Amino acid sequence: MEFILKYFPNLTDVQKNQFVQLEALYQDWNSKINVISRKDIDELYVKHVLHSLAIAKIQKFEPGTYVLDVGTGGGFPGIPLAILFPETRFYLIDVILKKINVVKAVAEALDLKNVKAEQMRAENVKGDFDFIVSRAVTNMPDFVSWIKDKIKKQQKNELKNGILYLKGGDLTEELAAFPNAKEYNIADFFEGEFFETKKVVHLPLKFKN
Repeated sequence: MEFILKYFPNLTDVQKNQFVQLEALYQDWNSKINVISRKDIDELYVKHVLHSLAIAKIQKFEPGTYVLDVGTGGGFPGIPLAILFPETRFYLIDVILKKINVVKAVAEALDLKNVKAEQMRAENVKGDFDFIVSRAVTNMPDFVSWIKDKIKKQQKNELKNGILYLKGGDLTEELAAFPNAKEYNIADFFEGEFFETKKVVHLPLKFKN
């Protein structure tokens, strides 16, 4: 938890309590269903929670923002972001039902009223979103093809509506077809070896009828 408080010192007591509960909740669920790799569960706050919150260093979501989390797995980045931005709505989807069941249970235990979770393929999602977030579920060209028609026309945040993508390594080739994409080095915001090659990619996308 000290990692979270170091970089997000203005949390309310409710938010602090919710972040504290994450460890016990995920350890309990991980003993039943392997939603987080065994070697990572002991570093939950760095490798999953704080990594997810890197998006918040790029964009602080305005109240009323609507965010889709594609391939959320056990709830990342959606659950930590939902704690941080209680006035932002989050729709978390994954194709694996047992993972979505964990997400629903965690959201309920934390009383996160701003989270909806469903077993769903991205291509089948109905609705328009300000931002679509994900943690490296596939390459960017494929990802864009899944969600390109799901962006809201009206903008309410500082960054243009589109994708906020957590990914690591050299993305030059992958982003070659997207000249508007901007990479943010997470190491500029968070200390630690884990973040040295990690990035947030913002790719603005235009509204399509």
